[in-house]
Amino acid sequence: SISTKGGKIRSVELKNYQTHDSLPLVLFDGPNNSFGLNFFAQNRSIRTDDLYFVPLAAETKLIVGGPQVKQCKEGNEKYNQEQGGEEKSLQMRLMTDDDSFLEYRYTVKHNSYMVGFDVTVTGMDDMIASNSNSLNFPWAHADPRLERKSKYGEDNYTSVNYKFFDDDVEKLSPAKSSEETLATRIKWISFKHLFFNSTIIADDAFPTAGIKYDYHGESDKYVGDFYADIALPYENKPNQSYGMSFYFGPNHFHTLKQYDISLDKLINLGYSILRPVNRYLVIPVFNLLRNYIGNFGIIILLLTIFIKVILLPFTYKSYLSQAKMKALKPEMDELNEKFGKDKPMEKQQAVMALYKKAGVNPLGGCLPMLLQMPILFAMFFFFPGAIELRQESFLWAKDLSSYDSILNLPFTIPLYGAHVSLFCLLMTVTTILSTKLNSQATASTQTMPGMKTMMYLMPVMFLFILNSYPAGLSYYYFLANLITIGQMFLFQKFIDEDKIRAQIHSNKKKPVQKSNFQKRLEKIAKDRGVQLPK
Repeated sequence: SISTKGGKIRSVELKNYQTHDSLPLVLFDGPNNSFGLNFFAQNRSIRTDDLYFVPLAAETKLIVGGPQVKQCKEGNEKYNQEQGGEEKSLQMRLMTDDDSFLEYRYTVKHNSYMVGFDVTVTGMDDMIASNSNSLNFPWAHADPRLERKSKYGEDNYTSVNYKFFDDDVEKLSPAKSSEETLATRIKWISFKHLFFNSTIIADDAFPTAGIKYDYHGESDKYVGDFYADIALPYENKPNQSYGMSFYFGPNHFHTLKQYDISLDKLINLGYSILRPVNRYLVIPVFNLLRNYIGNFGIIILLLTIFIKVILLPFTYKSYLSQAKMKALKPEMDELNEKFGKDKPMEKQQAVMALYKKAGVNPLGGCLPMLLQMPILFAMFFFFPGAIELRQESFLWAKDLSSYDSILNLPFTIPLYGAHVSLFCLLMTVTTILSTKLNSQATASTQTMPGMKTMMYLMPVMFLFILNSYPAGLSYYYFLANLITIGQMFLFQKFIDEDKIRAQIHSNKKKPVQKSNFQKRLEKIAKDRGVQLPK
């Protein structure tokens, strides 16, 4: 909606979306927003936000039509070019006299979340103070609560984000009030929610800007207030124009990525080592499954199976290495009895000698597990920001993008919350079961003191942490645990521990093979006359 007062965008409603309580999804509305130019003219401070514009259009309702949009093609600009669709503009003018005016032009296209915004200043060079080198463009609005209130939900992701012209994307801290002055060129400034954003984008760059975020915390109606004061360069010429655009739409990775201005960085896909996993593995597979399957519970199940199949060789190597360590348990018990606790150095040397003679790598079980960790943690970032899961139900979970609750408690448990998430409980139980089976199948005397207790304490800690996280994440970890438990039973069936032990004993009888590196070191030592120990 465009208001004649200020000629500004008064409100933005996104079609085909609803708030968590089934109301129309409005990014901002009414008097709780400011938008316009501020400057000095004839020794007076002018705020266009308070002045009335005239629309250069006969009708008060513009409808932009086009062909029906296929699923997964919403907001796809390339698809629009291929299929066609209308594009219309609306001009709002603030007349100062017959030959001078300020004009806003808004351009809307079919199936696009991008709104063109062009500002033209004509014949006002004798009105605007000649010593002005910039016009201030303040843009601010209250941030309505669009999602169900949650400790790790919308509040934790909402803030002001921005991109420097020749640098990366930065943001103000979420869940707290903060402000910053941006003294170098900026490409865009975004008022970002968990799943949606309102972003102003310069065709070139904004020279400077001041940004601010006021966090409301406990409010049930608003998360906070956004504010940006943007400088537009002014050269005191008869005609001057500024090209900009607004993006009002979802935080959907490929929709944002298509503009090639780093808008996709608004979606938190994890740290630098994790982001490629989500971008090049998880998201493509997820989108491929979404093209053919409408049930997101089934999509997550198939995604989990796909990832576990990829990781199967690493999981198998880890289990096999731990099985070899288990086969050495009798020898390890002998060393423990021989050296006790009084000779830790001698015991460690004897253990390493045993590993070397038996041909067992003590790190063989750790390295494959480490290779799996990036995918495990990548999911921790993918699911909370996946807009595809928003308001999608599965089994008892009404919204996979938020926590599932089978019981609302009459009190709040610190760190846990005031509800009980069944998917989180199932994830915790299967994690403990998986840990127990793994410790039984690969028992070793080399467990560090307290490590066993820590292994069982970790799932309980995650029970408190993930209770308020999206149900889709807990559901994924639950499925991954079930598949892991199934893999353990298969490994136990197909891996012959007696055969492994026989192979280890056979290796112990063979002479220890020296590596080429060790041979070179010995040769250098001999050439220098060093007597090597036997």
